[in-house]
Amino acid sequence: MQEILLVTKGHPYEREPFYAVFDELEHVNWTLVEQPAAQALFNVDEADAYDAFVLYDMPGINFQPGGPEFLEPTPRYRERFLELVASGHGFVFLHHAIAGWPAWDEYAEIIGGRFLYMPGSLRGVQCQDSGYRHEVTHNVSVVADHPVTEGVPSQFSITDELYLYEVFEDDVEPLLVSDHAFVRDNFYSAAAVVRDGKMFDNDGWEHEPGSNLIGWTRTVGKSRIVYLQCGDDPQAYANPCFRQLLGNAIRWVAER
Repeated sequence: MQEILLVTKGHPYEREPFYAVFDELEHVNWTLVEQPAAQALFNVDEADAYDAFVLYDMPGINFQPGGPEFLEPTPRYRERFLELVASGHGFVFLHHAIAGWPAWDEYAEIIGGRFLYMPGSLRGVQCQDSGYRHEVTHNVSVVADHPVTEGVPSQFSITDELYLYEVFEDDVEPLLVSDHAFVRDNFYSAAAVVRDGKMFDNDGWEHEPGSNLIGWTRTVGKSRIVYLQCGDDPQAYANPCFRQLLGNAIRWVAER
């Protein structure tokens, strides 16, 4: 039986359908801790009670009128988190977790990319804010024979939110690609929502075509990392392929 710490907070979600996914995963016991209380467990000693962390959180952002405030982690938290990664702890990042800690560059490096709520610099390059699109029905192709994709059909359909975001394609091992067109006209501006209060708006917003990667792995220090873009709402939670991927990802990152 694998013990996982499930970390949430920072982005709304439907709790009971989401928790039901973990209740129904075989060989998994889960403990829920919300941010910021969860930060006390991001150190080598406390994390030893868990085989893996599953992050469905979005720390480091204070949403407020006129635009979000981006907060840096404390030096102590940053140091302990990096020690945990170096030690070989397993992490699964889900969906909006890729937007977490926008003022901390190393966090994006750990995950392998970033969703930008506001225009900003990433790896020394000025980037436009990212895009989002809810309830997209799209086809996903498995592009790697990997323990995370074991038992998943080579192609499957899912209805979920997609992101037009920044992916460090050269530094990740691709697992899943979408057939959706990741271009400006198919997405809405994140900044228009959080800065201007305009949902589903892309007037005057420009964005270069983006990556169709929606799932990948990487190893940082001794830690196995998985990112799955899937997992916005109950439609996605109920998808059997998403559940298979999540269960596989937990098992794979938990191996020390």
